[in-house]
Amino acid sequence: MALVTYSQLINVFKQILSDSGFSQSEAELCAKIFADSTADGYHSHGINRFPVFIKTITDGYVKLGVQPERELALGSFERWNGKLGAGPLNADFSIKRAIELAKEFGMGCVALQNGSHWMRGGTYGWQAAEAGCIALCFTNTSPNMPTWGAKEANTGNNPLIVAVPKEEGHIVLDMSLSQFSYGKMENLAMNGKELPFPGGYNTDGELSSNPQAILDSKRLLPTGYWKGSGLSILVDLLVTLLSSGKSTAKIGEMEAEYGLSQVFICFDAKQMNSDNKHKELVDEIINHVTSAMPEKEGGTIEYPGSQTRKRRAQHMKDGIVVNDDVWNKLLARI
Repeated sequence: MALVTYSQLINVFKQILSDSGFSQSEAELCAKIFADSTADGYHSHGINRFPVFIKTITDGYVKLGVQPERELALGSFERWNGKLGAGPLNADFSIKRAIELAKEFGMGCVALQNGSHWMRGGTYGWQAAEAGCIALCFTNTSPNMPTWGAKEANTGNNPLIVAVPKEEGHIVLDMSLSQFSYGKMENLAMNGKELPFPGGYNTDGELSSNPQAILDSKRLLPTGYWKGSGLSILVDLLVTLLSSGKSTAKIGEMEAEYGLSQVFICFDAKQMNSDNKHKELVDEIINHVTSAMPEKEGGTIEYPGSQTRKRRAQHMKDGIVVNDDVWNKLLARI
């Protein structure tokens, strides 16, 4: 394993992005998104996903030099065409526009068609919370998970993000609708580790905690079994209908995963409640949750986003441990 600093990540990512055809401002933004994900401990959607992201560009699935184009405006709702631009850039644009609409109308919704993989969806939840907005974000994917009762992948593990601003540290839920994301399993498989709980079936149809066996079978367990299966279908319906874009079924007919449909919804917290009332209500819930007796002696009760902040602080102070093979391959490109 290699120990690197946040600034090293930024510089390496930015150089490779610039060499790949990104403008300076685009390279800086994308580099920050990948570095932030890695610093927050989500290597699977940060440094480990970066080479895959670059390949989608060289393969021609992601287009450079394009800007989103608005296709429909209905007050606080807008539909945009991402024109197959870089996923993180399109998502950054969309959440910023949803925030602007929320500040104007109290709430704002941006639906994006022809997007690309947005990498770590939580990025945009943190962004909204930092701007004082409550946010919900959704995306569909290619068919990569069986619906409950099926043996083949016929729905997506369609990630969803929910974010709430909090003075002492925002609350951000970032989850795929499979028990473990593909990125998480790929990360564990790369490092020869098992899943902490069964995450799917192997090729013999047996429940397994072996990430590689599940990746080989493509039979992931939906989060909450049939409940996650149902939710994945509804997320696909939501993003497809609002964006008038491609469904998981249509994405699955293409040779690669691109042209995704995404939705970004924001509420301006200041227009929902006064600052004091917002803090009172958030603290009431979080204090109640974290006051429960831990299952194990000396344990703590966490909530979405609390561990991310701890990892971020530690990595900014002590450096970030990354896979040395991945790091060396990136260094070889500059």
